[in-house]
Amino acid sequence: MPGSSQAAIDIAEAELLIDRLTQDDLQGEEFTDRYTEAVEQLIEAKREHKEPPRAEEPEVPSQVVDLMAALKESVRKAQESRGEDATVHEMPKKKAAAKKAAKKTPARETAAKKTSKKTAARKPRGSA
Repeated sequence: MPGSSQAAIDIAEAELLIDRLTQDDLQGEEFTDRYTEAVEQLIEAKREHKEPPRAEEPEVPSQVVDLMAALKESVRKAQESRGEDATVHEMPKKKAAAKKAAKKTPARETAAKKTSKKTAARKPRGSA
């Protein structure tokens, strides 16, 4: 098969590249296993019947952004740049809820319609 020799060459080259990029001896601060160190400290503290060491508190985010306020400010600035009225206000509520209530049919009436259609389509059993 002519394609299999090319596939074998590609695989060999890929393995060679992986071997070149693989690093067995990971040294340095960025490769420190902090989890294992913390577990070892916890075990040592328990052996000596001491209080376990406290975990470092994560950094508190410096600023929490109110997205709605930022959006309103952005809309206001955009309207001002176009020369439009820069007031941002709530949208009026739709009056569709009142129309839906008038169109609704009682649940008993619709249930009766559904069951009458189902029973008309059935054939009696045992007569075959």
